[in-house]
Amino acid sequence: MTSLHAEILGRARTAAEFAAVIAMLDTDLNDALHCRAELAQAEDRAVFGDGDLAAARAALDDCNEQIGLLEKIIVAAGKCRAEAARSEARADISALGDEIKAKAATLGERWRSARRLVELLRQELFEADALARTIATANGLFDAAGVAELKINLITTRRAAMAGPRAAAPARLSRPALQADRLLVSFLTPGGVLDPRPALGAPVDGVKSKFIPATTSFGERG
Repeated sequence: MTSLHAEILGRARTAAEFAAVIAMLDTDLNDALHCRAELAQAEDRAVFGDGDLAAARAALDDCNEQIGLLEKIIVAAGKCRAEAARSEARADISALGDEIKAKAATLGERWRSARRLVELLRQELFEADALARTIATANGLFDAAGVAELKINLITTRRAAMAGPRAAAPARLSRPALQADRLLVSFLTPGGVLDPRPALGAPVDGVKSKFIPATTSFGERG
């Protein structure tokens, strides 16, 4: 192992840094293994008188020692990399825990805001229903007095008031959120919860039913 590798290994702290050192050590190990094969061939030749046998064996021993050292260092560096990876994972989980805790606090604020708005919506619906019933009663009196032109069309009034652009729902919503959104949108949509089907006896596509009209929600009549 070169002094550069030793210096880099000594500075390594993260799993990625240890992995980079291990990659360099693997390259050195492969070179040493290739060199050992060549030295073994040189030893074989020296046995038959082609070269210095003692020098060949000394070089082969040095190479084997270097290979053994590199293998030990690679194993040790691998353990350091694994421990660094576990430490980083724990740090990531801890950071995620802090992030989720903050998001939970924000979620609580959102739910409290939603509750306030729902209560406000309920109060507005109560007031609207009272007004609609008052107007429906007056419409009956206008009919009886023969001044139907004074009647107020409650459906037209409501639909005009609820017309306008609507926010698009996000692409990914949970099933409860989708159901809640559909319910809220139904307050604004013709045919929704505040706009039921025409009562029995009301004209449908220009044809009047033979049934007797019935009172609908919010004081309206078919």
